Amino acid sequence: MRRREFITLLGGLAAWPLVARAQRSAIPLIGFLHGGSRGSYQHVVDAFQRGLKEAGFAAGQNVTVEYRWAEGRYDRLPQLATDLVDRKVAVITTMGNAATFAAKAVTGTIPIIFSLGDDPVTLGLVASLNRPDSNMTGVSQLTSGTGSKRLEILHELVPTVVSVAVIANPNNPSSVTDVRDLEDAARALGVRLHVVNVTSEDEFDAAFTTIIKQGSGALLTGSDQVFTNRRDRLVALAARHLIPTIYHYREFVDAGGLISYGISIADAQRQTGVYTGRILKGEKLVDLPVMQSTKFEFVINLKAAKALGITVPASLLARADEAIE
Repeated sequence: MRRREFITLLGGLAAWPLVARAQRSAIPLIGFLHGGSRGSYQHVVDAFQRGLKEAGFAAGQNVTVEYRWAEGRYDRLPQLATDLVDRKVAVITTMGNAATFAAKAVTGTIPIIFSLGDDPVTLGLVASLNRPDSNMTGVSQLTSGTGSKRLEILHELVPTVVSVAVIANPNNPSSVTDVRDLEDAARALGVRLHVVNVTSEDEFDAAFTTIIKQGSGALLTGSDQVFTNRRDRLVALAARHLIPTIYHYREFVDAGGLISYGISIADAQRQTGVYTGRILKGEKLVDLPVMQSTKFEFVINLKAAKALGITVPASLLARADEAIE
């Protein structure tokens, strides 16, 4: 080997670590903030990654995702959000009101792509759905107002029940509105509504004891991650106490629950993945309007209905998106 070629080779080898580091540093970093636990929301992670892929990004290849889970403890979210900001992520994706407000509190510059069950304008997160004027945009799941629809479905399923319980988390900002809508719907249907506040899984057993003492013949769950995180246990308690229960997400029915009506959280999270990818490609957040997720799922578990001695009306079966045998 000639001397000039040898020197050139040495120079190239010396430069290689710098090039490799530069390539690694060029890979964007995403922060993913969630109030729940990964074990309960792996399908949501999968949906988010599908959305990223639609936008041209694959986790572990040309993008890195840092996941932060609060495990149902909302008080941990501020520190988890701060940690993501300290990691200098390019964008933060949040799911749920609590996670979104935690991210908002720690940064006004990093783009935040949220997935919410409430109107972000009403919550004060954006001034307009069509043209967000802050560092935030995302997907509104339109879960507010669906509680009354679930109550109507529950009443159609068990029309003889005159007292219905609802478990709600008072720490969730949307709980007050949801309960008010349910109370209006209950009056219209001529049924009594009993609200049982639950803030953690530790209170599940006591909640069911209260429900039984009140004489409630059916149950409706509020849309909160405290319930979704521990849906297996909630479904098991409802089955043990023979209480017909309607849930807010199909994931409860997949876990053995009776019936559900609500938005597809997997589809909403896929959409946030798409938006996150578009931000990484350089699109301006102000040009990405808040999307309204419109994919609702109405699912019935016929096996659970049989165990409860319930005959599902043909009118409900005809409207269901899926009936699980």
